[in-house]
Amino acid sequence: MSTREQARELLRRIGSQPDEAIDLAEAALALAILDRPDADAGAFRAHLVELAEAVRVAAAGAMEVGARAEALRTVLVGRYGYRGDQLTYDDIRNANLISVMERRKGLPVALGILFIQTARAQAWQVEGLNFPGHFLIRLESMGERAILDPFDEGRARGPHELRDLLKVAAGLDAELTPEHYQPVGNRDILLRLQNNLKLRFLKAERADRAAEIVDGMLLFAPDEPTLWREAGLLHAHAGNLGGAVEALETFMALSHNEPLKHQTALLLQQLRTKLN
Repeated sequence: MSTREQARELLRRIGSQPDEAIDLAEAALALAILDRPDADAGAFRAHLVELAEAVRVAAAGAMEVGARAEALRTVLVGRYGYRGDQLTYDDIRNANLISVMERRKGLPVALGILFIQTARAQAWQVEGLNFPGHFLIRLESMGERAILDPFDEGRARGPHELRDLLKVAAGLDAELTPEHYQPVGNRDILLRLQNNLKLRFLKAERADRAAEIVDGMLLFAPDEPTLWREAGLLHAHAGNLGGAVEALETFMALSHNEPLKHQTALLLQQLRTKLN
């Protein structure tokens, strides 16, 4: 079995797992391998262990949330140099965890996965947040919470800074609501990571590559009807009519959105006519 197929098989297994059982970094590595099958995954797994051990030493049993946040920053940012890629933000390597570990820079969600994985290795309570446009994490201990920005050297973000970030992402009229502080699951974090790649390929008018990304997302999120419809539309645009029909038929079987199913049925009829 090839390295890429091993990665696909791992993602298929994740697709049937409950969200809390997903190993976030291992899943992100598998996604990275789909694009870089010649990479030495073992070396990057060893690096994750190295990060975790360094934070364990730096934290020295700290219980306060501020001290734990500082240990993460000391190791990931101070010692290993992880930072947000401010200059070449749209570089697709910024969403590939292997490339991020090589280059020590990436997108907020990719860096967030490293922060989350390293914190979880200490059995700390940490989660990603449902914040639009800019991935943030929340660290919690002893009744205290800190919202950290992995893209900005793991700095803690207060309400005023969060409000400013929200307005950049969602418009000047946007205001913070409890929804923006809601945690997101592992599967949603992985979908957010891959959405970055999909959008960049769409921007470059590479529907074929965007379709590949969505196909990979469906391996670990096979019960998402909207993904199947998106895969169908992308495959149709890329000229893969057989793949489009198969994906849209799956959408029809999974979805309960009757208006959208009606639109999709008409599209399926057109695609089947072209296939015959």
